[in-house]
Amino acid sequence: MTTTRTARSGIRGRATALRDRRDGTGTGNRGHGSGNPWPGKRDRDRGQTAIEFLGMTPFIILIMLVLWECALIGYTFSLAGNAADVGARKGSGAEFGASAACRAGAMKDLPDAWADEASVRCGGGSGLYEATVKLKVPVLVPGLFDLDTEITGKAGSPREDQR
Repeated sequence: MTTTRTARSGIRGRATALRDRRDGTGTGNRGHGSGNPWPGKRDRDRGQTAIEFLGMTPFIILIMLVLWECALIGYTFSLAGNAADVGARKGSGAEFGASAACRAGAMKDLPDAWADEASVRCGGGSGLYEATVKLKVPVLVPGLFDLDTEITGKAGSPREDQR
């Protein structure tokens, strides 16, 4: 029972030597003739990976739903800010009916899931026309849970002189 130590098989050589010493055969296969040191163990573990995967599948799906809902929240922030910006620009440049132009500009590019419950408020002081857009975050699975969260986007645009 001699082990040679090389850079590549240093630990492997020791493990083989310890196994040979334990089973007393000197062959490393526990005397069973097959190359498998644990006969029957492979047959008992058959299908174990499939069972573990099936057990983890609900958790994987739940994590994907939560991540998708986080993406919807981020997209709602982006939509609210953009809608408020467009509404403020349209309202500041309108000669007549600034409030209607602001509302139409803010609602123009909103997808249906967000436009249904959108709230647009337009107006402004002397030199700045402001728009505020409130959007409700849609839920991916409506019956599962309801966030009931509103995202607010605010923007302002300097009034254009109408000469």
